[in-house]
Formats: sequence, structure tokens, C-alpha cells
Amino acid sequence: MTAQTNIATSRSAGRGVLLMCIGIACLSVNDAIAKTLTTSYAPVQILFLRNAIALIPALLIAYFAGGWPALQSRKPMAHLLRGAVWTGAAILFFTGLRSLGLAEATTLIFAAPIFIIALSSLFLKEQVGWRRWGAACVGFIGVLVVVRPGGEVFQVVALFPVGTAALYALMMIGARWVDPGESGWTMMLYLVGAGALISGAISPFFWTPIRAEDIWLFLGIAFFGTAGMTLITQAFRFSAASIVAQFEYTGLVWATLLGWWIWGTVPDATTVIGAAIIVSSGLFIIFREGQAK
Repeated sequence: MTAQTNIATSRSAGRGVLLMCIGIACLSVNDAIAKTLTTSYAPVQILFLRNAIALIPALLIAYFAGGWPALQSRKPMAHLLRGAVWTGAAILFFTGLRSLGLAEATTLIFAAPIFIIALSSLFLKEQVGWRRWGAACVGFIGVLVVVRPGGEVFQVVALFPVGTAALYALMMIGARWVDPGESGWTMMLYLVGAGALISGAISPFFWTPIRAEDIWLFLGIAFFGTAGMTLITQAFRFSAASIVAQFEYTGLVWATLLGWWIWGTVPDATTVIGAAIIVSSGLFIIFREGQAK
């Protein structure tokens, strides 16, 4: 019985890792499409159309996965606040993509665990040991290596993905605002809905008529964005967070390959070094959190 249980657990963990890797690949394609669209459209318009197109599929996924309870929330304002934070994060990221390479912007996004530690200690009063604080400081050094403040190649827009990482961390911490009885499907649905509502209120001020040849790109960004979020949500259901979270960093590989394939850009040596520092820091934080749990 123990052997069978171990096999089942191993298969479940393997399924979770596979879903995480595919989900991250989908989000990487989503980011590549967004970078392409930012040359012609405002980030808030891209975000609105992505969420608006994805809203019906997200509604259907939530319903068939969780039934009517997945469509209801006892704390809708909590979802609206998280949606506002997520909207700000996406706008900052898409704005940064206009000028930065896909791999560089993706690298800076992975500074999120650093901010999660700081925000957990500040707002949730969680006890954070010196090892995780040390890893966070090392990760921040990696961010500085990539951004290169004061250097000749420094770009202010490089701070936008860093801001995205901070807001993403706040959104993750904000999951505590949501009723703990609500499912991941409910959170996904309301996040997409709140994002569509908020970006829809802003986008008319930045609206550009959509060209016919770009319609497939907007459909693509909605598909890959929704698929990525759904698969990652399922990955955390099949396996422990401390296991699947490590595979988020496969996004760096996809971002590098897509950047090279579409735009012919390759991260320079300094960015690679900074990425290695950030990833090492993040993996250590994940390892320590897994031990704590």
C-alpha cells in the first residue's frame, strides 16, 4: 500500500511539473505577442482586449471545473483590489516590453520572491529567518546587475518590470484578502473579470483602431494567457508549491529562445550573470519555504 501511495504521489508531482512547464511556455508566448503588439497599441488597450476575450472562456472553465460555487464570491471587493494591482503590474510590464528584450524583462519579473518576503514580513507579520532575508538581498544584487543603475546602458524602463515584480508580489500576498473557502478557479475568474473591468474603464483614453491583421494576435494573447493561468493553477493542485514553483524559471529559457527567434536578440553576459543570481536566490527561497512548511 505504501509503495502504491508513493507511486501515486510521484505521478501527481510529475503531472504538476508538466502542467507548470507547459503553462509557463504559454505565458512566454503570451508575453512575446504582447511585445509585438506594444509597437502599435497602448499597453492598457492590449490588457483590456486580452481580458475581455478571455472572460467567457474563463467563465466556462470555472463553471465546468468548480460548478456554480466557483462563480460566486463572498468578498468581491478583495478580488477587485487584486485585479487593480494586477492591472497595474501588467501595464508596467507591457510598457517595459516596448524597449527591453523579452529575456531581460522576464529576468526582472523573477525578482518577485524578494518582494514577497519583504511584504510578508511587513504586512502579514510573518517571521522571516536570516537565510531567506540573505537570499532576498542576494537576489536584489542580481536585479542591480541586470538594471545597471548609473551605467552607460541603464534604461529607466528597466525599472518597470521591477515594479511589475513588486505589484505581482502584492497581488500574491493579497490572496489572503480572499475568502479561504474559495477555489483557485474562482480567483482566476475574478482576476480576469476585474482586470477587464478596470482596464476597460481606462482604455478608451488610449484607444487605437484595431487593424484586421492584428486580430489573430489579440486572439492569441487571450488564448495563451488564459491557458497559461489555467495550467499553472492546476499544477499547484497536483503538486506541492515548493516543487512546481521551481519550474517557473523555465520561462527564462522560453523568453531567450523567443527573443532570439522573433527579434534576433540575445541577452548579454551581464544580464545572464544577473539572471543566474536572481534564479539562485529564488530557488533558495523556495527551498527554505518548503522546509518551513
